[in-house]
Amino acid sequence: MHERILLIEDEQDLRMTLTDRLRSESYEIECAEDGETGLRRATETAYDLIILDIMLPKKNGLDVCRDLRQAGLITPVLILTARGQTVDKVVGLKLGADDYLTKPFEVIELLARIEAILRRAPIRPVNHKDVYPVGPFRVDVRGTEVTCGGQRVRLSAREFQLLRYFLEHRGTTLSRNEILKEVWGYNIKTFTRTVDVHVASLRQKLGDDPKESRFILTVTGLGYKFVA
Repeated sequence: MHERILLIEDEQDLRMTLTDRLRSESYEIECAEDGETGLRRATETAYDLIILDIMLPKKNGLDVCRDLRQAGLITPVLILTARGQTVDKVVGLKLGADDYLTKPFEVIELLARIEAILRRAPIRPVNHKDVYPVGPFRVDVRGTEVTCGGQRVRLSAREFQLLRYFLEHRGTTLSRNEILKEVWGYNIKTFTRTVDVHVASLRQKLGDDPKESRFILTVTGLGYKFVA
């Protein structure tokens, strides 16, 4: 267990308590003290879970959750709400949060919620290799960064998740439905065009000509295969 968790919480005592306890449970923890910083870190770095307080300075947690989902991130989000704030819970879930916990809470309950969310999370690495060479590109999975000749290649969060999934299943023919389910968390055939659009964008950014592909092969009638 070395899942990475981003804790966005402005209460210093609670932040320190949770950080110490989660680290003792072998989680890797990073923290943000306000909504703007939390949103930036969440979109720049890959995490397995985001614990998000609702009442935050600079940008409240509901807005952060909304912006994360609009940016295409499917990282599970556990929101922390004040006692009795039923509206926040409902709105948070509608905005894309995966679960909620009401303050004050017992840490043992938080740990149970975290374990439950991570078990059902759609994106789980199948190996722990951090850096992959892809032709002239260097893909740093842990650092969520793609570089070429030392220059950063800017991918959207979803494009990076798609690339990571391809890398973890290289050499395997993947159907559009499978990719949609595992990367997007959807299982609806009518959305498979979404996969094609993102593959086309990823190919463009990697300089991968679909007619003479070096990386992402189209397997007619089946889906895609990553061969680098």
